[in-house]
Formats: sequence, structure tokens, C-alpha cells
Amino acid sequence: MTVLEVIHETRYEYPAPVTLAHHLAHLKPLQDEYQERLGFDLQVQPGSPRLIDGIDALGNHDCHFSLTVPHNELWVQATSLVRIRPRFAALDADAAPPWDALADSLRYVARAPLQPAVQFAMPSPYVPRFAPLRDWALDVFRPGLPVAAGAIELMHRLHREFSYESESTDINTPIETVWRDGRGVCQDFAHLMAGALRMLGLPARYVSGYLLTTAPEGGAEMQGADASHAWVQVWCPGTPGVPDRGPGAGWLDLDPTNDLVPGSGHVRVAVGRDFGDVTPLRGVIRGGGGKHGLAVAVRTRVIEPAGPGPERELLETP
Repeated sequence: MTVLEVIHETRYEYPAPVTLAHHLAHLKPLQDEYQERLGFDLQVQPGSPRLIDGIDALGNHDCHFSLTVPHNELWVQATSLVRIRPRFAALDADAAPPWDALADSLRYVARAPLQPAVQFAMPSPYVPRFAPLRDWALDVFRPGLPVAAGAIELMHRLHREFSYESESTDINTPIETVWRDGRGVCQDFAHLMAGALRMLGLPARYVSGYLLTTAPEGGAEMQGADASHAWVQVWCPGTPGVPDRGPGAGWLDLDPTNDLVPGSGHVRVAVGRDFGDVTPLRGVIRGGGGKHGLAVAVRTRVIEPAGPGPERELLETP
């Protein structure tokens, strides 16, 4: 296990005073038996507004705050101390249920019990249905292939075929453009992989969080580090080595940007259908003038190092 400290700083600058602002933040890491939140502090300036904590419909921690003092700058800093235990060290991807049988089990049947994971097999605002993704995914997902093995193979393919290029896209870049250009950043790859899985009827969740520049278990330098990071979860119920209880039961994390199953270098903050559900900081303002400036900095460091267990060990390709 590893103890990590994460400092996430956001600064907005406005050309004219903002006279009223209401904001929503998803900055507090999730907590379960594999991710223990040892400390969390959220600072907001100006005015030190009242912070109202809550839990959203997907089980994420959120925080609402309002600013009623005129301001030309907003500064938000979240400091987290988290102990991470690898969740998938015992993963046996080849023992997962067949993907096609799993997808068939989620089809709508009148008056049948609802499986909550079905909502993550549906299109969402940032991950609409996109037909080319179905054929692309079917090249990997052969009939009867275990769902976890197929998802890992699809992650390998995405990592091979698409280039990570910082600032090549923004959050409004559609997945069609990422597909056409063959390049993007972590949120694009998470959206693209989620879209491909959903086109097969498989539930996939978008994960926001953080990761270290170099995994604590050793290995290559990570892409998308030192900033908010994004990856994906695929629903693999009954798979050996995937948690079978708690809020993460049945969900296998995959990081297509770095082509790995997360170990103890990834900090989960929130899960959702896509980026829109888990935006780190958003809000509505009155005033502010024209285009505002935005600067974000994330610093992640190891407080206590991990033990043995290489993060990439599960993903060795023959």
C-alpha cells in the first residue's frame, strides 16, 4: 500500500468583477476498503465561504459554496491524504463471465428487476452512440471472450492506435473528432473506451482522479500525471480479483492512457457516466466580463512508499 498527498489548486481570473457565484466541486476522494481517506482540506478565497458537503446520486462526495463578495479572482485548493491498497493484484481476467452473455443479461425485460449498472451502458452527453466504435470493439470482443480479458485487450488496442498529445483537444471536442484525428488526452481516451464498451451493451463508468508521475511500484513515466486524470471502469461481476462488495463491487479499473490496470498510484475522486458528472469545479456567475483565465496545478507525492507488486505485471503482452 501507498500513502499519497495530493494538492489540487485551481485559479480563475476575471476581466471584470463577479458579483455573485455558485460553485459545485468534486474534489474529495472516494473512500472504501482499498482507498482510505486520511485527511482532506478545502480552502476557498476570497471570503472563506461556507462549504456545504454532500453525496451525489452516484455516491461521490460533492461540495457547494457561494460567493457574494465582488471578486476578480477565485482560488480553490484541495489537499488530500490517501492510503491506497491495490485492488486488482489477484485479477484473473480469463475467469470473467463471457461478455456476450453478460450483455444479454442486461437487456430490458418488462417487470424484471433493474440492474443498477445498466445506466452506465446507455449513451450520455459526452459519450453519444457512435457506430464505428461498435465494429472497432467487435474486432476484439470475439464471441464468448471473458469480459475482463476483452476490456484489457481493447485498452491495449486504444493505447496502440491513438496518440497522447497534451492540449490537442478540450472538453468540448467530440469523440468523433478524437476518432478521426487519432489523438487526444486522458479524458478523450476514457470517453472513447467507454463509448466502445457501451456500443456492445457493456456498462462502463468514467473515473476522475489523480496519479503519480511514476507508479510507486516502479515502471515508466505516466502520461497525464501532475494534473487531474481520467480512466474507465468496466462492469465485470463475478470476476476473481475484482471487489465483490462495497460501492466498487464488480467494477474493474483500466487506464487506457497508460495501458495498465491501476495499482497504488491512482487516486479515485469520483465516478460517473462521463466528465459532466464528475467535473472537478464548475459553477454559474453573475458578472465577470469577457473570457476568463483558468490555471490548474496538481502536485502528487508519496508519503509512504508501496511494497512489492509491479503495477504493470498483469498487463504483460506476449
